[in-house]
Amino acid sequence: MSNHGSEYQELPVESYTSGESKTKVLNKNKVRRARAIGVILLILAGVVMFILAPAAEGNATFGLSFPDDRFQLDALSVPSTGSLYILALVLGFLGGTQFLKGFQSKSTMILGISFALFVVAVMIWATAGQEFSLISMLVSTIARCTPIALGALSGILCERAGVVNIGIEGMLLGGAFTGVVMGSLVGGWVGLISATIVGGMLALLLAFLAINFRVDQIIIGVVINILVLGLTSFLTAQVLVKRPEWNDAPIFPAIKIPILGDIPILGPMFFDQTILVYGMFGLVVFTTYMLFRSRWGLRTRSVGENPKAADSLGISVAKTRYLAVIYGGMVGGFAGAWFTLGTVGRFDEGMTGGRGFIGLAAMIFGAWNPIGAFGAALIFGFSDSLQQKLALINTPIPTEFLSMTPYLVTIIVVAGLVGRARPPAADGQPFEKQ
Repeated sequence: MSNHGSEYQELPVESYTSGESKTKVLNKNKVRRARAIGVILLILAGVVMFILAPAAEGNATFGLSFPDDRFQLDALSVPSTGSLYILALVLGFLGGTQFLKGFQSKSTMILGISFALFVVAVMIWATAGQEFSLISMLVSTIARCTPIALGALSGILCERAGVVNIGIEGMLLGGAFTGVVMGSLVGGWVGLISATIVGGMLALLLAFLAINFRVDQIIIGVVINILVLGLTSFLTAQVLVKRPEWNDAPIFPAIKIPILGDIPILGPMFFDQTILVYGMFGLVVFTTYMLFRSRWGLRTRSVGENPKAADSLGISVAKTRYLAVIYGGMVGGFAGAWFTLGTVGRFDEGMTGGRGFIGLAAMIFGAWNPIGAFGAALIFGFSDSLQQKLALINTPIPTEFLSMTPYLVTIIVVAGLVGRARPPAADGQPFEKQ
């Protein structure tokens, strides 16, 4: 009895020791991360204090209205040098506090705020002594976040059902090519519908290989991307170059919603956009409702979390995954039409520029939630719009570096701002009915 009792008493001690060591390791990791973030913020403060502020002269003026807006707002003018020194002090305070004490659970939020302050500092430095149309950049942000948000929605629909979709880039590119060809031959609406259908067909290929043959889903996505890139490049060189009239589609014009479109700042941003942007807003709301408030959404999420349990309840795992993946592909094709029918009206090789992969980052950053993904897409859209506007005002930053901005932001967000985002439990796992 005594031996059994001693063994029984030793178990909690071992468990306690193990838990205590794990706690120490976690605490050390938190301290290291806090200090690393603190160093980064102090570096940003030094850049603003010793590089940007001394080079800024005069006032930085930001336009808040378009010339034809019904309600005109006065431009915002701030002293560039003084503003930059204040921002440097704020960044230095946040960095020093983070390094010495740490904001613990709020460190990620502090990092995000600090990067936002640094971006404001760069804008003030670049605009010093001249005027910058802030409202134009904000409107462009909403437009440029559209394919990223829709790409993220495409990934969410697929991965909530347990199928990884790396082929979003190919679906965007296929939709862009099909949209411009059919739009040139028949009309913009037919081009938009055709782009959506092509995205669904590419998703059907993904679903067929992943669900029926249980091929590695990452490989399928890569194959789709390479296939579409090669096919569109070949058709562009062999067909569109010889028939330029097939590469000249009408562009969807901006549609201003009465009354709402006249609201200062918010009106031009949200209520004076093209049908593709309005479609993005509608799809974000509709997808959120369907995933979290409908029977179909409950079944889709159950298949992505525990397909065996869903199958035991009579849910067809294969059918549910097929529908979710095809819907996701159609959203991706719709997003691809933005590049041609929503902007320039013509197709160029590789014109999607990796926006499908940025959409995947937005999906992860948004924790596989459509609203969160839209918020992440706004960050990426803002960085894309910012680099374009900075190039227009002849910023001394090299053009090549400005072009890298959206991708640098993607790396920073994924590496520094994304916490322990948890994907659906069965994401990427093939299911075989017993």
